[in-house]
Formats: sequence, structure tokens, C-alpha cells
Amino acid sequence: MRSVHVSVAILSTALLTPYQTFEAQGPSSVQGQSSSTSFGASDPGPRVGSSAAGGALQGLSSGEQSAFTDAMSVFMETTSVTGRVAGEEGSGLGPTFNGNSCAQCHAQPSVGGSSPGLSSPQNPVPNPQLALATSDGANNAVPSFITADGPVREARFVRRSDGSLDGGVHGLYTITGRVDSGGCTLSQPNFAQQLSNHNVIFRIPTPTFGLGLVEATTDNALRDNLASNQRFKSSLGIGGELNTTGNDGTVTRFGWKAQNKSLLLFAGEAYNVEQGVSNELFPNERDVAVNCPSNGSLEDITHMELTGTAAQVSSDLVGFSVFMRFLAAPQPAQTTTSTQNGASIFSSIGCALCHTTSLTTGKARYAALSNVTYHPYSDFALHHMGSGLSDGIRQGNAGPDEFRTAPLWGAGQRLFFLHDGRTTDLQQAIRAHASSGSEANAVISRYRTLSSSQVQDLLNFLRSL
Repeated sequence: MRSVHVSVAILSTALLTPYQTFEAQGPSSVQGQSSSTSFGASDPGPRVGSSAAGGALQGLSSGEQSAFTDAMSVFMETTSVTGRVAGEEGSGLGPTFNGNSCAQCHAQPSVGGSSPGLSSPQNPVPNPQLALATSDGANNAVPSFITADGPVREARFVRRSDGSLDGGVHGLYTITGRVDSGGCTLSQPNFAQQLSNHNVIFRIPTPTFGLGLVEATTDNALRDNLASNQRFKSSLGIGGELNTTGNDGTVTRFGWKAQNKSLLLFAGEAYNVEQGVSNELFPNERDVAVNCPSNGSLEDITHMELTGTAAQVSSDLVGFSVFMRFLAAPQPAQTTTSTQNGASIFSSIGCALCHTTSLTTGKARYAALSNVTYHPYSDFALHHMGSGLSDGIRQGNAGPDEFRTAPLWGAGQRLFFLHDGRTTDLQQAIRAHASSGSEANAVISRYRTLSSSQVQDLLNFLRSL
């Protein structure tokens, strides 16, 4: 059995009342203005040095390595409406969208990661969604929750105007005014009104590093892991459940609420929702307006009329999934006495009961993914995070306050934490796990008893991942 040592990224939600938005608290709550706390410890912030993520899995064959390289190019492709705008060779953008490239949003600390930002020690980048509002002549207004120093976000409405549950993504922008819009006049949602009604929640991009290992982990392995240490978990009020498909009952594991079954499905939904590109899994346009141009269904297809390499024949959708499947997990920093102490504290107070340190893949089609022990710091299960963290959204079996345990590998170079990216401070993210009904309350109570030096060791450990 081979072992691939990997890294981290924290999530949850924040100390807001259910469905409360950033607008109600002001911009300071979005970023977290200070890393100092009453503990006397501080988050050291994203670590400097070269990116510890973004390469291909070790052990790929030459053909698989070539496929990964080709797939990365597809992942980085910029999409326009027609595919005839210079430098934007992809086609099918809109009519509504949040971005025009997978790599635009999945960028930190390298292609495939999470939201870029100005606080990156390697490559400070202002939120690309600002420039996107007027790119190629578009005349969108930038919503108040999209800021230069904030994360890339998608917006979901909790309820529709008739009071029924919504939960869907509402595109930030439309193609109206673009040089290739064909005269489309579709209006943006009234985000200001929805914010005033406390009806908007946000999501930031999840990192895609190491997801081929996650996909190659058997359902039984995830079920056995969730069932382990039951006495200890019960004593701390920790339960959890795996999200599953409605038809065959198999485990779903991708997305903030583990709502997607496979990388192909994960990519297909994102292509349709985030860029507005119809594809072989999601064949229908969203937010169609009668005066907006259509490329016809489907906009992204398998090119059965062509001969050539797999990358030339395959749809973009397949390319996205190949890139993520062969993308290596983040690598941790060199251990120190402090990070070793922090790792022990992480386990002793109960963090590792949900943020599982090690999992092992099953027999896989690709040797680089077969029988590999990896270290995601997640059980990929849903846990109740309490009333203060609830976003009001249901996805699959996941209820309003349930979220997939955030994989912590790569946390050392993450800029934004929690599902909506409202803080850059690990301590704020940790404390946000505690609220009425949260399965993490007892663990956070233990965390609050730590000395300042112990907290610092824990933070140093998390930033080493």
C-alpha cells in the first residue's frame, strides 16, 4: 500500500443568525480585521514560499500525464458567448454567469485551488469578479458583496418571492451589453433588495486538489470511518451522516454539502451554473430570455465527428474531470516542534473525529489512485453545525445547518475560510463552529481551555498543512 502525504482547508459558517447576510454586519465581518484574540495567539496567515499544490499525481503513466496537461489547458480556457472574441476561445457563456473560466475562481495558491485574493503572499490578485462585470462591454453593476479584497462568490437565495424554498444559484451577471451579446437585455437579480430581506447566502469555490483520491475511496471505507470511535464521538455530541443519491443510495462527497456524486457531475453542474454553459449532463440553458442568443443545445459536446487525441475529441466537461482526477493533493510544510505539538492537540481535543487524518482509496482504474493512503483531514460526512451556522439551504440529504466536513489539506495557503469566505482568520473560523445545535460545541469548549501557547501550536499546525 502506498501513502501520499497531503494537506488542508477549513470550513463551516459563521456566528451569524440563520440567513443573516454580510450587509447586516458590515465589511469588517467579511474579512476579519485582526488575527489577535483573547488567547494571546494569532493566525500566522498563509505561509510564504512556493505553491505546495497544483501538480499532477505521482505515478501517472506518460499517457495519463499528457492527458492531465491537456485537461489543465481546458480548465484554464476563457469562455465567451460565441467563441469568437479574441483570447476567449470557449463558447456558451451566459445568459447569466459568475465567471468565465474555471481557473478564474479556482486559483489560489495555484490552478485548481480556491478563491484568489489580495492577501496571497505569492500572487496577490484582486477579486476577478469586479473586472468581469464590464468585460467585453458588459454593463453589469457589481453587487455590494463582491469587493476587491474579498473572495470570489456565488449567491443563492434561500426563498422565492412566494415564500417557497429556493436554494438555487442566481448568477451575478448577464451578457447584456457584451460585444457578443446579440442584443440580449436580461436584467441582473435585485441583490440589494434580497440582501435587505436577509435572503442571500454565499458560497466560495472549494479547492479541487486531490479529489481523484476522494473519488477513488469506496463508500464502505467512508461508512466504516464514520462509524469508528463511536463512544468518543457520542461523548462529545458528534454524530454525522453521509449524503447519498436518491436512487441507489451510494455516497455523494463533492461540494459544500457533499451533494455531488462524481467529479464529472461536479464539473457539469458548475459549468452550467457558474458559466452558463449547457452540457451533456446539464443540457438546458438557465435564465433564458427570448432576446438572448442561443448556441443551441448542447453548447459543450463530445466531438464524435472528429478524430484525434482524447483531449481533442472529448467535451470540456470530461477535460475538467480528468484535470481534477489527476490533480495531486497539497503537500504540507516541514514539521517543527510547534506543529507536532499542534497535531497532538488537534487530535486530543476531538478535531480529528470529523477531520479524519487518513483515508485509503480502493482498487482504481488508474494505478496512481489505487490503494493509496492519503491525508485529507475530512470524513466527507455531513454534520450539524448549529443554528448560528445554518444557511437555510437543503441539498440532497443535507439540511439547512448541515455541511460536509471541510478537508483541511491545503489550509496553510488558503486565504478565505468558511463556506462563504467571510473570514481570513483561522481562529474566527474555529470559533464559528460553536452555536446552538452544533455537533462541534464540546470540541470548541475544549479548544477554549487551551493555553495561548497551545492555541498557537494548533494554528501553526493548521498553517503547515
